[in-house]
Amino acid sequence: MDIAFPIALLIDLTLGEPPAVIHPVVWFGKIIGFLDSKYRRRSPPLDFLAGVLSSLVVVGFALFLSYLSNLLPNPFNLLLSIYLLKSSFAIRSLHDHVKRTITSDLEEKRRAVSMIVSRDTKSLDEPHLNSAAIESLSENINDSVVAPIFYYLIFGLPGVIIYRAVNTLDAMIGYRKERYEYFGKFAARLDDVLNFIPARITVLLFLPLGRRKVIRYYRMAKYKINSDKPIAAMSAVLGVWLEKPNYYKFPGRRPENEDIKRALKVYWIVVVEFLLAVFIILYGG
Repeated sequence: MDIAFPIALLIDLTLGEPPAVIHPVVWFGKIIGFLDSKYRRRSPPLDFLAGVLSSLVVVGFALFLSYLSNLLPNPFNLLLSIYLLKSSFAIRSLHDHVKRTITSDLEEKRRAVSMIVSRDTKSLDEPHLNSAAIESLSENINDSVVAPIFYYLIFGLPGVIIYRAVNTLDAMIGYRKERYEYFGKFAARLDDVLNFIPARITVLLFLPLGRRKVIRYYRMAKYKINSDKPIAAMSAVLGVWLEKPNYYKFPGRRPENEDIKRALKVYWIVVVEFLLAVFIILYGG
């Protein structure tokens, strides 16, 4: 019987994220950040090759961490497995980060939103700040909850740790910018592959909240292979527009502070649906 998952889940829901200094995701970020800073861009083929090798170093380190528990005696192997598993998903902290964006103080809202999105929040008005917060919540239902646990169900601890490493790589170097156009291409495409099925599972979890409208909005989501699919579903359920200027906009009324609160309620409904399915798979037999 798998006892690591329920314990890891309980720790996540009660304590949130571990300190950054001992967080595996932070370690992945420091490794790729170091390799990125040391490599001087040369040509597209060499930059791509360097990006592949750098990504494989991070993935290899993740694989090493996942098998490290096998080298330890009981109960240390179980404790390490629980810690690594818990560090790979973020249910409570995602809620807490988004909740901080619910404020009437525009500068405080900008600061809170800047902590969870990569876009520049300084020039965003209040509706677009509200939209950015809801978009981040929606996208991270997949990245921080569904996808890591999905890969844990299929491949165990190595699956979830490697997924988290790839997702970290994409967040740091998977950009269509001059510096990362080729260096980050492998990481970005690998992240696309790993998120393809989980992103669509995430959309399925929204269907009980408005099947026809969710499907209609899902068909509008053509900007990204994966990340805009949960955003479209959330926009459909809330009835508000969600927009990344110059990239996409899903129709609806203007998002307000109250809609972030509503989005968090939807978030918990979707997460509970998913966790119930996970527990049935793990323990139903």
